[in-house]
Amino acid sequence: MTYLTRAVFGGASLLLLLAATALIGFGVKDALETIHAPGQSGAEAVLDVLGYVIVAIAVFDVAKYIFEDEVRRGNERRSAAEARRSLTKFLSTIVIALFLEALVVVFKTAREDVSQLIYPTALLIAAVLVLVGLGAFQRFSASVEEKVGEDDEAEERRDAVKRKTGAGKS
Repeated sequence: MTYLTRAVFGGASLLLLLAATALIGFGVKDALETIHAPGQSGAEAVLDVLGYVIVAIAVFDVAKYIFEDEVRRGNERRSAAEARRSLTKFLSTIVIALFLEALVVVFKTAREDVSQLIYPTALLIAAVLVLVGLGAFQRFSASVEEKVGEDDEAEERRDAVKRKTGAGKS
């Protein structure tokens, strides 16, 4: 079952990688068509490509995360700190993509219809909330790691004392 699970996650990761590559290709193709069309703005084409690339990077990062954590590592046990670092890297990429996408949409919307700025604003608020949530997660998980680490060290010291005491009685 482990090999089947790894194969499924590997296939999903590969599909996401191909989808990210296709997004970049479609973005460049659309931009070239827009630039060569009469009466079209090159700036609009560049903003469209940026949107495609930002989403592609986020999709690629999801593919990388799935591959590294599910295919390569599999059932291997990890420490809480290692899991926290992995999740933090993943969410950081998503937050950056959200902020960049919001920025691109703000520029596009501001050029077309300022009354439609509610969507980019909501996207910025969502990105800020994810960032605040990530900060809270970091803070709480680091506190728990310290507590668990202290408890583990105390237990190891007790076990060492018991072994020494038990060895002296024999």
